[in-house]
Amino acid sequence: MTPNPTRTGARAAHPVRTEIATLWRLSWPMLVGQLATVGMGVADVAMTGHVSAAELAAVSLGTSVWSIILVTVMGIMMAVNSVVSHEMGAARFDRISHSVRESLWMGVGVGVAGSLAANLCTLVFDHIGLDAAVAGRAATFLHILSAGMPAFACYRALYGYTTSINETKPIMVIAVCGLLYNIVMNWLFIFGKFGLPKLGALGCAVSTATGLWLMLAAMVIWIKVSPVYRQTYPFTRWEGPNWKEIGSMLRLGLPIGVTYFAEVSAFGIISLLVARFGVIEVSAHQIALNFVSLVFMVPLSFGIGALTRVGQAMGEGNPVRARFVAWVGTGMCIAFGLISALCIAVFRWQIAAMYTSDAAVQATCVMLLLFAALFQLSDATQVAAASAIRGYKVTRSPMVIQMIAFWGVALPVGWILGLAPSWFPWSPGKPMAATGFWIGLVLGLTVAAVLLAWSLHQLSKLRVRDVAHVPVTETP
Repeated sequence: MTPNPTRTGARAAHPVRTEIATLWRLSWPMLVGQLATVGMGVADVAMTGHVSAAELAAVSLGTSVWSIILVTVMGIMMAVNSVVSHEMGAARFDRISHSVRESLWMGVGVGVAGSLAANLCTLVFDHIGLDAAVAGRAATFLHILSAGMPAFACYRALYGYTTSINETKPIMVIAVCGLLYNIVMNWLFIFGKFGLPKLGALGCAVSTATGLWLMLAAMVIWIKVSPVYRQTYPFTRWEGPNWKEIGSMLRLGLPIGVTYFAEVSAFGIISLLVARFGVIEVSAHQIALNFVSLVFMVPLSFGIGALTRVGQAMGEGNPVRARFVAWVGTGMCIAFGLISALCIAVFRWQIAAMYTSDAAVQATCVMLLLFAALFQLSDATQVAAASAIRGYKVTRSPMVIQMIAFWGVALPVGWILGLAPSWFPWSPGKPMAATGFWIGLVLGLTVAAVLLAWSLHQLSKLRVRDVAHVPVTETP
């Protein structure tokens, strides 16, 4: 009997719709949480800007260093997502509680290392030509802020735990409460309300550092009181550090941390290089970069969700399902990339106008937003594919690919086009400034997307073949 194509298509579409719905339920609270976390930095800069230019400069400088270290630590701690999602899929609930305890030890070590790195970076401030008062203020800002780094690393350990057992609501609620706390405490300490000392930039540091410890405490309390954690509750007993297991998690997490560092530092270097072209270029660059960073939170959240789903499928011993959910997650990110590209291209003038009323800055920003629209598809694809690959507990190949893409393609191409060095034979006739660097970003992200998608295809196919009793063509 010939199958009815309509009925067959309906049956084939059902698992895709189901997976999309599951991934959306898992990811949207993380998206809200990510946006709230980004909002803390926005609140710091916006509120300090009403004090003085010097205070704003101190916060901007300190935050630029802090962000690089923070994102690197976040990447290292993402190893917890891979480990716990595999154990969740295999229903090894006793192993989950053990792994979480060991991840907290890792968080303490990584957090202390991040805090030391932040403090060491302040030594550079006296040697880059800054005003002495601003340099001193920025250094003190980082010294205070660094006290919150161990809390952040341990929070990310519990973040990886709760998301990997499909509980993402606490991430959203705690992050939103953290943002509200940050805004209120900024208002109190920056401006010295109700008799409190007027700390200016240092008020932001106090608010953020204390906020990070409170967010960690809130997560611990949530895990303690919520019944959904009973089966995997990690605080049943004291357990010392197991260096072998911590080392195993670090081998997973360090490549992710290096990848995040490479990406953030590349954008930071581009910002520094663009600064030489004047206020208009650097302002337009920062506006466009800020907007696309907010947009990037959507595919990043989907990517973390895909990592969790792939890890759970591999923990179940079902590589066919792992491949299916990896490509559904990647497809969702690609679809969002297409939509965001269209919206940015169509509404680029309105986006620029939201940030500035300066006509010259708007005109330059609109041009950069066109390049931002061009790389939406590749940016969404590369973060989705990289996240899915990490769900297989493979982290080194994404690191190598993204290092090549950002440091081997985006930065060199942007440098050649943006600065037009006279000694280089294929430089343009004159520097393209920010436009040249954004062309480099388009090319670099395209390379990353192609190589990571190919790598995901090869890896997922190999894992299916490794399980000889599961045919490659089996329906998920």
